Amino acid sequence: MTTDASPTPRWRRIVFKPSGEALAGPSGQGLDGPTLDNLAREIIDVRNRLDVDVAIVVGGGNFWRGRSGSLSGMDATQSDHIGMLGTVMNALALQDSLERLGQDTRVQTAIEMPRIAEAYIRRRAVRHLEKGRVVIFAAGTGNPFFTTDTAAALRAAEIEAGALLKGTHSGVDGVYDSDPRLNSNAKRYDEVGYLEVMTKDLRVMDATAIAFCRDHSIPIVVFDMTAPGSLSRILEGERVGTIVHDV
Repeated sequence: MTTDASPTPRWRRIVFKPSGEALAGPSGQGLDGPTLDNLAREIIDVRNRLDVDVAIVVGGGNFWRGRSGSLSGMDATQSDHIGMLGTVMNALALQDSLERLGQDTRVQTAIEMPRIAEAYIRRRAVRHLEKGRVVIFAAGTGNPFFTTDTAAALRAAEIEAGALLKGTHSGVDGVYDSDPRLNSNAKRYDEVGYLEVMTKDLRVMDATAIAFCRDHSIPIVVFDMTAPGSLSRILEGERVGTIVHDV
């Protein structure tokens, strides 16, 4: 006898944090249409097939690398504001890909720009999720000196997400004890504790984001988002990438 019952997902609500560079595809800069469309299909699959609420916090590194990519002598706050606008461009592009494939989507920004997107309001974001919409959070926290990693951790706590899924690129498929791109003998962790990540400076996310997730018991899954099907495999309970949690 067959059954139409959907698989039970590991978490019913997630915050997905794709890197901005991954949205650029092979070039690493700007936006790549096929990459956006493939990502949109994966998001729609977990939304519809697994009935998972999906919120997304996008990075902006494909347009601007914060102060490390700023013009010589540029004010740090000004540089961070430019980076926030980069995340808005990524959010709008991803929204377009999702909606062309039939998925209702809302973009909410931490900086008010009413002609482009909604302002971030927690209750409204949760209501959108309850109605089956994908919500994309842009412009980080709206404040300089805070990364989009920290924004993702903050939003995950605010909307009571079960986990934060951080998508990497360039073949890095989890948390290693050293950079696998530089050290062929680097060891990958299947799971690791928050404190170990911070004390060993394993560079999963910035320290503020890690500490915030620890304090709110939000597990973090670090995985290669360019590997097809990774998002659904994680939610179906497969061991993909590295999970950072209390151990």
